[in-house]
Order: sequence, then C-alpha cells, then structure tokens
Amino acid sequence: MSTERAEANDGPDAGDLRREWERWREKRAAAVAAPYGPLSVTGTRWIAEAEDGAIAGLPGRWAESADGESVLLEAGVADGLAVDDELLAGEVRLGEDDEGDPGASRVSYGPRRLVLMRREGQWVVRVFDPEAPSRRAFQGIDAFPYDPAWVRPGAFRAYEEGERSVLVGNADGRERGLGLAGHLIFTEPGGGEHRLQVAVVAGGGLWAVLADGTSGRTSYPFRFLRTGAPRAGNAVTVDFNRTTLPPCAFTDNFLCPFPPPGNRLPFDVPAGERNVSGT
Repeated sequence: MSTERAEANDGPDAGDLRREWERWREKRAAAVAAPYGPLSVTGTRWIAEAEDGAIAGLPGRWAESADGESVLLEAGVADGLAVDDELLAGEVRLGEDDEGDPGASRVSYGPRRLVLMRREGQWVVRVFDPEAPSRRAFQGIDAFPYDPAWVRPGAFRAYEEGERSVLVGNADGRERGLGLAGHLIFTEPGGGEHRLQVAVVAGGGLWAVLADGTSGRTSYPFRFLRTGAPRAGNAVTVDFNRTTLPPCAFTDNFLCPFPPPGNRLPFDVPAGERNVSGT
C-alpha cells in the first residue's frame, strides 16, 4: 500500500490541529443552524408523485416537462409563489438549483425556499423553512474529544473498471444506486489495514458513508467521512475527527444512503461527530 508518511516535522503541531478542529466545529454548527441549513428542511417531495400536479403543503401545480429535463410550475398571484423574487402569475420552466446554496433557489414561498433537485432521473422539491421546529430546538452537535491518533495516513485506489453503482438502502426506506469510484485504504491506530468504498466529489475529494463499533451505541447509526483530493502517489490524509453526522440526523426529510457493503468497520472509531445534542 502506498501511503503518505507521518506529518512532516515542520507541519502543524497537535495544538494547532486541535485549535483548527475547534474552529471547524464552530463553523459546522453555524452552517447546520443557518436559516437554510439542514435543520430547516421540512419536506422532500417527488414531483412524479404529485396527483394532478398538487404537492401537499405547497401551492401551484408542479409537473415534469415532456422531455424530463425541467419542471413546469404554474401558479397565480394569490398562491404566493415567487420566482426570482417576483410573484408568479402563469407558468415558468425551471431547472436544478444549487444544492449547496438553498437560500439562492429561484422559487420561494414566504420565507421558505423551494429547491429543485434530481434524484435517479426524477425531480424533487425540497422545502427549507427558517421557522422549522427542528431549527428552533437545536442545541448543538455532540462530538468525541479530539484525538490526533485518528488522523491517519491513507491512499486512494480507483476501481480498475471505472465507477460503479451499488444498490443501498436509504433513510426513507427505499433502495437507490450509490455511485462509487474506488477504495480509501488506511491504517487504524492499532496498525491494521482497512478500506472503505468511496465516491469522488466536487473538487476531487473523497466521500464515504460508514459505520463502526460505536454506531447505534455511542454515535449515530452511520456517519459521513470526507477527505481532501488525493496528492502525489494517491496519498490521502484521513481525519476521522471530522467525521460528520448525515443530514438525516437533523431532520427526517433527507434521503441519506446507508453504508455500502464493506463500509462497516469492525472496530470503534471514537472520533468525530456523535449525535445531535439532546438526543
């Protein structure tokens, strides 16, 4: 296995890494509690399931275009739906919004933002409401104490046959394909070598859905792990201290995938986020 060597002597010391992690924790909590963060999601609606174009809890008529490449939304001024901050009177054709910035979505309904997305070729409307009860009740995110031993050397190995899709369960009870690109290989603090199936995300970083010995006991049943983009020789630093809760830990209205085969580690990973405070 080709991995990075231990951190260079002139790299950040343990105190610097801990302080950086503490700042990351603060930013993470602020992002979760933002007006259009995960805590504000109150619904994820499939347009294909809208009977006669009506979506429960939302005005207007919603339908996929004939070619499936866009969504047609029809409403009157009295419905209160706005597109680009102007009340809609008639019909408009809409495309996907930037999921990373729900507050900039084109469609709004009062303070709510209605984000259009595609999942497995089907259109979805996700509702973000700053007044959501889960956002008002949020008290923070519990995490394991920072432990530099869980900053591990690793390496990325792409599948020889290219990316693959694996059918996995999702938090809403359905099974869906999960796109995966290869294995993230790392050593645990005890020295054993392990691997996780990962996807490559925007910017070239790696993303894994995993469970471990703490899952369902002292931490949420599964968590997400992200790394930076692989460096020379496909070396990757794997910082389990930055393992995060999936969005569905904050509200039931997300379609989080469960860990794919092989991503249930046979040991405890007492690092990273554990649960939403108070749960």
